[in-house]
Amino acid sequence: MGPVGPPGRAALERESIVRVEADRVTEPLRGAESGRKVWRSETLLVLALSLGASGVSALISFIGSLTKPGGLKDQAATLNGSYAPGRPWLDLAWQLFGIASALVPVLLVAHLLTREGAPGLRTVGLDRTRPWWDLGRGTLIAAGIGSAGLAFYLLARASGANLTVVPENLPDVWWKIPVLVLSAIQNALVEEVIVVGYLLRRLGQLGWTPMAALAASSLLRGSYHLYQGIGGFLGNVVMGVVFVLLYRRWGRVGPLVAAHALLDTVAFVGYALLAGRVDWLPTG
Repeated sequence: MGPVGPPGRAALERESIVRVEADRVTEPLRGAESGRKVWRSETLLVLALSLGASGVSALISFIGSLTKPGGLKDQAATLNGSYAPGRPWLDLAWQLFGIASALVPVLLVAHLLTREGAPGLRTVGLDRTRPWWDLGRGTLIAAGIGSAGLAFYLLARASGANLTVVPENLPDVWWKIPVLVLSAIQNALVEEVIVVGYLLRRLGQLGWTPMAALAASSLLRGSYHLYQGIGGFLGNVVMGVVFVLLYRRWGRVGPLVAAHALLDTVAFVGYALLAGRVDWLPTG
């Protein structure tokens, strides 16, 4: 065999084609991995600014309740309290500020999802295209979960596994009921948009299995209710499982937001109207 000379034109063309094809194969992989890193960091930041931080706060609060002398049922967890007792206008300003600032993570999620193509929160099924459909199913969900949830809470408290939950402790002023309704809507938007719609979408994009994503979403929901006690944690984990399954069936968080808003409205306003007037409702 004679000496090997420089490669011919055909050989160089074949080598160039091979390099181009290799780049075409590896570039999407690099892009996919880069996208997963961005989604992972983004998800952690969103949770750190919202319900993830609430979960850590609730855990610290629960440890404090456990280590405090006396049983859990002899302690109270107030959900809507006054920020400026005796100064109703200043109190109202703080109430509205608290509700508005709590919604900022929802606006952030809407912005992040908009980058994927769909405007606002339409990606997770929160829009005005089917309002009565969302409200109808939300009402049915609230009716089913509300009665069972109340019974579970009373049982958990009686067994010593839960604090006494005080849904509101606001002054009797003209803005009391409107603020309670706004607080209920805010809770519903923050929780269902972030812990169901956004989190499930991002975990799916990160390659989590449906079962693992369901567990993560449900345990997160339970974690930031842990300040209420073991009963609050377990009850909300079960609620989280139900809500994830319904979201996957319907592809919309709209009914879940409606259900959650109705549940909290009944709890907050109902307590304001019934506390001290009926024997079966603990008042702390």
